[in-house]
Amino acid sequence: MSNVDEYSTDNLTNAELGFDLGTRLRSVREQYGLSQRELARRAGVTNGTISLIEQNKNSPSVASLKKVLDGIPLSLSEFFTLDLPSQDQIFFKAHELLALAKGAISLRQVGRNLRHRKLQILHERYAPGADTGTLMLQHDGEEGGIVLRGRIEIVVGGQNRVLEAGDAYYFDSRQPHRFRNVHDQECELISVCTPPSF
Repeated sequence: MSNVDEYSTDNLTNAELGFDLGTRLRSVREQYGLSQRELARRAGVTNGTISLIEQNKNSPSVASLKKVLDGIPLSLSEFFTLDLPSQDQIFFKAHELLALAKGAISLRQVGRNLRHRKLQILHERYAPGADTGTLMLQHDGEEGGIVLRGRIEIVVGGQNRVLEAGDAYYFDSRQPHRFRNVHDQECELISVCTPPSF
């Protein structure tokens, strides 16, 4: 077996690529269900070579990377444009929450891309008088939440209730529903829905 270094011309670096090449190669390899050893065998390189690239301890040339990708098989253009689930972020600072709505109703989402996620978590704020509207919300899934402060009126199907701090709700989102702050103080709550629907 040959070592990919013998093909080196201009080596690819993470800084030039704008992403982590090693992590991307590992993600692609795992997506195709290949072990490092199997990919190395198919590509005609050593197992250590694959390992070093994935750990970013070896920056391959374009020719070297192509040789490795031929073992999948995958073209260079497919490798660079393949839509992969982003590396999962686990913790989020307050400023990292994604603003989905601002104004009388503020919705801030935990996480940016939920395409491969099953759950959506929102930090919601309702100014006095804020209302999701007379056109009731309705979508597939389930949702629930806990009121942190203030009071909110929630209408679900034919039922309505005013919830206060510490109160919670949980319902089938296919039922028509509406949220209104009919009080003179801001209401704040944390909600979750599955699947993501906002």
